[in-house]
Amino acid sequence: MSARTRPPERGVPSHRDVAQRQESAPVSTRPEFALYIEDLTVSFNGFTAVDELNLYVDRNELRVVIGPNGAGKTTLLDLICGRTKATAGSIRFKDIELTRLSEHAIVRAGVGRKFQTPSIYETLSVRENLEVSFPRGRTVFGAIAFRRTPDVVERVEQVAEEIYLSHMLEQPAALLSHGQKQWLEIGMLLMQEPELMMLDEPVAGMSVSEREKTAELLNRISAGRSMIVIEHDMEFVKDIAHKVTVLHQGKVLSEGSMAQVQSDPRVIEVYLGH
Repeated sequence: MSARTRPPERGVPSHRDVAQRQESAPVSTRPEFALYIEDLTVSFNGFTAVDELNLYVDRNELRVVIGPNGAGKTTLLDLICGRTKATAGSIRFKDIELTRLSEHAIVRAGVGRKFQTPSIYETLSVRENLEVSFPRGRTVFGAIAFRRTPDVVERVEQVAEEIYLSHMLEQPAALLSHGQKQWLEIGMLLMQEPELMMLDEPVAGMSVSEREKTAELLNRISAGRSMIVIEHDMEFVKDIAHKVTVLHQGKVLSEGSMAQVQSDPRVIEVYLGH
């Protein structure tokens, strides 16, 4: 494996020979990463939206991806969840090559995706929205072959409490505020218990108090899973990010803590300065 594709070193073990063996080991054997993206490329009609991108996400890490419009942020999530197929490169999650799988198979592998615009069933209640997302839940066409068993009830009530909607379970989803609809869609993902959760601008259009509660929510539910969040609100990013990746023209421009990327002259020039 070339130096260009090797993940950054995560710390040196006490024995030099062990460190050397780990350094030379294939990426797929490095257990600390949940997601490996290497040389990922996708082009649309001659335009390269993601350009030989290398990105590594730790287990139990909340990674925030920022960058100017057109940097490839949403396309990156589309590639991970299978909505868009890569021109070249690799996406490995739990040592599974995702580029070979369908969208449904990627969901079954433990990857959940929330889009920028809430995608909920507005004619159903909050409870029913959560139920249809349970792996053994009802279909959107009704209660065919569905039983509200104790495990379903328990899981729905647990998730509703997490997303601040336990008092609104019987409320039609259409009557929720914009922020509450965002929380409901996050709850629908939680019902599936994904090991990798991806959120595209989760606080867009929210009030200040809703943004604060969403930061609290994401910090809480990120325990025990990896998360990738795309966001433009820098104050919100400061509240949640374990690490920040800055994309520009389909490549990683800068990566590190929020303080590190904010002080990077390249990031200031192409993004923060504008």
